[in-house]
Amino acid sequence: MNITQLFNIANVFVLPFWALMIFLPKWKVTKQVMESYIPFVPLAAAYLYLFISSITPENAQALSNPQLADIAKFFADEKAAATGWIHFLVMDLFVGRYIYLQGQKTGVFTIHSLALCLFAGPLGLLSHIFTYWIAKKFFLASESEIEEVEPKTVSST
Repeated sequence: MNITQLFNIANVFVLPFWALMIFLPKWKVTKQVMESYIPFVPLAAAYLYLFISSITPENAQALSNPQLADIAKFFADEKAAATGWIHFLVMDLFVGRYIYLQGQKTGVFTIHSLALCLFAGPLGLLSHIFTYWIAKKFFLASESEIEEVEPKTVSST
């Protein structure tokens, strides 16, 4: 498999997880999938492969004390750029998962933050932080109300 194929597969691989969180957040399957770390294993493995294969002694030395010009030179290489992009995919999905799980736990609306996170990870996180603060201040009565949003199950035993 070449770098372009790996890059394309990684881009497509994350989409079902984002679709589940954004379009089917209450579905039992979405909750099970997103509570797991399994979505991150293939991406992290692809990242590890690309990271190991893109680091040369020269790159390692230049990146050990990074200067902007050195980083720009490093990412000019296609393999390094793919490595960086998969890093973004993994971290954005991880942050999206955090936003999703917090929304499920607290009942705070997350669709806008997840959509932002899909396209610009840190902006999605910032959106979620502001949304949570606003919801907590104006719409949620107390911390105890936040914890009680999760459905309680009754044991039949």
